[in-house]
Amino acid sequence: MTEAELYTVYKGVYMPARVHPPQSLKYFEEFSFRSDDILIATYPKSGTTWMQEIVPLIMSGGDPASVETLPNWQRVPWLEVGQSQLKLEQRPSPRMLATHCQYSMMPPSFFKAKPKVIYVMRNPKDVFTSSFHHHRMASFLVNPDPQTEFLHKFLDGKVMFGSWFDHVKGWLNAEDKEHIMYISYEEMIMDLKDSVARIAQFLDKSLDAEVIEKITERCLFKNMKQNKMSNYSTAPREFLDQTNTEFLRKGTSGDWKNQLTVPEAEYFDAVYKDKMKDVKYKFVWD
Repeated sequence: MTEAELYTVYKGVYMPARVHPPQSLKYFEEFSFRSDDILIATYPKSGTTWMQEIVPLIMSGGDPASVETLPNWQRVPWLEVGQSQLKLEQRPSPRMLATHCQYSMMPPSFFKAKPKVIYVMRNPKDVFTSSFHHHRMASFLVNPDPQTEFLHKFLDGKVMFGSWFDHVKGWLNAEDKEHIMYISYEEMIMDLKDSVARIAQFLDKSLDAEVIEKITERCLFKNMKQNKMSNYSTAPREFLDQTNTEFLRKGTSGDWKNQLTVPEAEYFDAVYKDKMKDVKYKFVWD
């Protein structure tokens, strides 16, 4: 099926219509943020699931029940997926929430309440690689084959949630940066313990070394992958078909080298260089 059949255009970007029907987008638009909310913001395939594991464990002081009793889409729900049935307005503070939306798409209450935001970034070549496999598995997304064609769509922002470049630049240029923590997938891979400690500090949770150690061990990719409440094994197969590729696939950095051809990688680099030329932020992968 084509983009026109599967996607809706919301604020100028593609959104999978099956996951984001009009009532879901209305819910997002009218959502009332609180100043003590914790929002995980990511471009798709940048480490959302990982952060949905880390943050509840930090906030619960390392209690495994925080990630074993509810599937991650309920424990840290995506706001644009229409969560009225979860009655988020009745949840006690601090609420843990997630979004894939660009900064400019956030609802009015976000800018008034100024909640804490953890913005996770990832090398866009790895984002593309992960996204390519995800599109093959998800029935609500277009078939990504042939790869070169999908690469052009990705670099042109003709994919769900729009351009990676617009997404990252929008959040990096956000106002009230003291409420935002920027962290990369690569930093988490290089030193997960340090990342957990920094996230805890940002969230004003003082945890002793033993608890940080416990959370780190629990959140190692190989361990998180076993958690049925996090690996999407409970999602219906007609929605996410994990027979050929798993939702939590490799959890590595640099897998793009196994995916992109040399000409594709060179083209990617040229577009990246042009689109990111004005960005001052120092990315781990540059």
